[in-house]
Amino acid sequence: MLLLSPKEEWFGNIRGDILSGIVVALALIPEAIAFSIIAGVDPKVGLYASFCIAIVVAFFGGRAGMISAATGAMALLMVTLVKEHGLQYLFAATILTGVLQIIAGYLKLGVLMSFVSRIVVVGFVNALAILIFMAQLPELTDVTWHVYALTIVGLGIIYLFPYVPKIGTLIPSPLITIVFLTIVVAYFDIGVRTVGDMGAMPDTLPIFLWPDLPLSFETLEIIFPYSAALAAVGLLESFMTATIIDDMTDTDSDKNQEAKGQGIANIASGCMGGMAGCAMIGQSVINVKSGGRGRLSTLIAGVLLIIMVVFMSDILRYIPMAALVAVMIMVSIGTFNWASIKGLKTLPLSTNIVMLTVVVVVVSTHNLALGVFSGVLLASLFFANKISHLMYWETTYDALSETRTYKFVGQIFFNSADRFANAFDYKEEIKCAIIDVSRAHFWDISAVYALDKAVIKLRKMGKEVEVIGKNQATQTIIDRFGIHDKPEEVEKMMSAH
Repeated sequence: MLLLSPKEEWFGNIRGDILSGIVVALALIPEAIAFSIIAGVDPKVGLYASFCIAIVVAFFGGRAGMISAATGAMALLMVTLVKEHGLQYLFAATILTGVLQIIAGYLKLGVLMSFVSRIVVVGFVNALAILIFMAQLPELTDVTWHVYALTIVGLGIIYLFPYVPKIGTLIPSPLITIVFLTIVVAYFDIGVRTVGDMGAMPDTLPIFLWPDLPLSFETLEIIFPYSAALAAVGLLESFMTATIIDDMTDTDSDKNQEAKGQGIANIASGCMGGMAGCAMIGQSVINVKSGGRGRLSTLIAGVLLIIMVVFMSDILRYIPMAALVAVMIMVSIGTFNWASIKGLKTLPLSTNIVMLTVVVVVVSTHNLALGVFSGVLLASLFFANKISHLMYWETTYDALSETRTYKFVGQIFFNSADRFANAFDYKEEIKCAIIDVSRAHFWDISAVYALDKAVIKLRKMGKEVEVIGKNQATQTIIDRFGIHDKPEEVEKMMSAH
């Protein structure tokens, strides 16, 4: 993938970044308010968080063009903390979340993304697309026909405006949709739900606000479990979103720097009266689809967000939710990997099971981390099972010397260790058994244990045993953990039985 220079990240797409930043800022407002409600806090907590996080990540994040702010996944983890201990503990937990994420960045935990297979990412993307669509359903339930009409018109503008000659590609169609539908609703005084109905907006800029709590072990004991969960989920969602935007833009990102950037942003949020946040797949896709590619788009989104909610709330409150619903439906459609539907017929069953498991777990629990962990676990088990079946052996017998040679090929580890141990005919009347592992590799203690078991059992049956062909890595792990050539260890094991 292409790695952009700092200049290209900031000023390589000025017009596109500014216009897409406006769209994202408008779309952030109702979501930030909604996530605040989920967490059980005042709307300004989510709005201040989105402002702080977006601006800080624009400078310190590892992925240009990605939008970070308050999110639903993080808000769900805060509910119990806010309910049982109050807002000040939330601010403290947010700061600690940032500290843990910075530590994760310096520990280079971004490498963990290498364990997430492509099909898990596909499942994650599809689940998010479904969740984004489902999140719009309350705005389309028990409403008048005007809402449906506005939503349909909005979708029509989003998909048809790009075909308008000359200006169709200059201005993002989601921005045209929001402006046009707002004018229509205000001019005709249509009685539909608007941004103003979501909750009161702040009328002042955020100020530095250190949590009013004692710096004690008791406080740490309360907030640490929440902070650890927030840090893990925040990093996972940010890494996954970065991977998706990498693919969409064919550019690369620094996951470890992203972890540090998210940490700095959450510390800033907690010190400015905000809640913890992370990268947002929906808003990031809106940004990319609207032409945003650089860090400037993220900065513009954060700056405009706070300017609009503090100084332009009288105008913003007229934006119909139907316009934002249309934009988010567009995001849902654009996010879903439609090729994966076709893949259900062509891809291996195990691959489809992993993808569908991620989708089902995420959609049913609304827990992104749990879904991804389930997918990674399943993918690992399927992979281990597949690799274990690639291990095979063949035997030859030399009647003159009464020697049986076992030649093993493949990977010997926890899932193939039993097959290795069961490959031997322990009762065969022979003088010598040669175990040739020149084309095999021992990976773990289970493999070494299987070798010990086979050698000791063969010797117990009165046969001479020789192990040949060990590569350097196999020799190292056998020397360290094996006991079949250590008489005193064998004696201890036999006496223990």
